[in-house]
Amino acid sequence: MKLGMSRTPIHEAALRLQEEGLVRILPRRGIVISSLSPADMAEIFDVVIAVESAAAELLAQLPATVRQDIADALDQETETMRAALNAGDMKGRGLADDRFHRLLVESCGNSRFARIMQTVNDQAHRARVMTSQLRPDLSRSVEDHLKIAAAIRAGDAASARELTRQHRARAKGEILPLIERIGLKFL
Repeated sequence: MKLGMSRTPIHEAALRLQEEGLVRILPRRGIVISSLSPADMAEIFDVVIAVESAAAELLAQLPATVRQDIADALDQETETMRAALNAGDMKGRGLADDRFHRLLVESCGNSRFARIMQTVNDQAHRARVMTSQLRPDLSRSVEDHLKIAAAIRAGDAASARELTRQHRARAKGEILPLIERIGLKFL
């Protein structure tokens, strides 16, 4: 093989990608990247909303010193996102936003949440990239993130959960209609 690897690890990686719904393996024909329909995206957002909301609630229930450190890290990613947005750096904004949400889930203490989110984030990435330039007022996410971090810092589990739910539900309500408006049948 051109990469100097045996077929076994490549085959195992392809099988894992297929299990995660990212590709389809066509025997003796190759691998095809799986498309996502708007209905798939709606389901993915439902998973994101449920998992991230629960993760925020768990974070707010951690000991105060741990919550403080996590909230500080969330605020740092939010400020990086704000700076990138102000500079017109949409890629940088998206990376900081992704790090915020990944930190939210990976810090909550539930490793299954992190694994679930890794799969759905890989699937949803295409929609976020395609619509980021079209979404109205991305600066609102900055304010949402700051409120979520503040609720976690304060140990207010109910508010952390609800603010995160509202934040992701708003994103769903913006992105899905954009996909429909621009006429995308598959991503």
